[in-house]
Amino acid sequence: MSDVKEKEKSENILEVHGLKMHFPRANNELFSREKKFIYAVDDITFELKRGETLGLVGESGCGKSTAVRAVAQLYKPTAGEVLLEGKDITKMNSREMLLARKDMQMVFQDPYSSLDPRMTTAEIIAEPMKIYRKRGILKMTDAEMDARIDHLMELVGLSKFFKHRYPHEFSGGQRQRIGIARALALKPKLILADEPVSALDVSIQAQILNLFKDIQKKMGLSYLFIAHDLAVIKYISDRIAVMYLGKIVEIADKKSLYDNPLHPYTQALLSAAPIPDPEIEAKRQRIILTGDVPAPDRQRPGCYFYDRCPCHMDKCKNCQPPLTQIDKNGGDHRVACFKVIDNQ
Repeated sequence: MSDVKEKEKSENILEVHGLKMHFPRANNELFSREKKFIYAVDDITFELKRGETLGLVGESGCGKSTAVRAVAQLYKPTAGEVLLEGKDITKMNSREMLLARKDMQMVFQDPYSSLDPRMTTAEIIAEPMKIYRKRGILKMTDAEMDARIDHLMELVGLSKFFKHRYPHEFSGGQRQRIGIARALALKPKLILADEPVSALDVSIQAQILNLFKDIQKKMGLSYLFIAHDLAVIKYISDRIAVMYLGKIVEIADKKSLYDNPLHPYTQALLSAAPIPDPEIEAKRQRIILTGDVPAPDRQRPGCYFYDRCPCHMDKCKNCQPPLTQIDKNGGDHRVACFKVIDNQ
């Protein structure tokens, strides 16, 4: 029995339970001392299997990037657990966190601001290795480090003869390749990619996505991949989690999600994505949501999508639907919607 539990535990490289990220904000009410917060991420739970890509998708402001930064501990979470290979990194001291970060690296959205303009490509890629060597965690000679830099540049599709160039001498796509090489320097097991292609030209996006896939095959990496482009997230992901106003409203493998979206928000989101077939595009029905996304400065007793949902019920206003397993055939399809839960 213990062997089975150990096997189940080892299947997930990352587990997130009840993660919350609340930012304090100024209270402008004259006679009130009540603390005000922005509820950017409000109680989300998901897991990431080894060698898998989990896509996190949703409209701007839904909390995707905040969630990833809280997982990476760039923000200290308000509440919740982040288990990396079974260890809760939210409770680690600085030394333990340094060791954990070796296995979990991040690729940022903007290749222009995430690279130091005063450092050469070689210095940028070598920086994490030098930090860990200085702390006595990594044992590498200068020659080994130089060989590692050459290897990483070739791996991401850059010539090693460009390693003494500065970031301004590269295009946007090339800069992002440098950022990916830096993330791979410590041989991590998990990459957190925060919209890594959204700042790039469409023609370059496909190249970078293919690069991510090739590297994943070669190194057995796991990805938590953030994007707002539905075509990008479908191409790169094995499973997809849909976020709305700080909460995950649906999570499933990509085929199930795109073929049979269950949550009204997911249905509306997918209906807005263009299809490159004029006949299908002309026949399909577009779901238009009314109203605006509510401000994330207060918590609600019921479903956060209630005000915009075309099929809400009375219970949705006062009760929050739990993320519930729907697929009874052994698949993993969870949704937070009373209409779907009550009819299963």
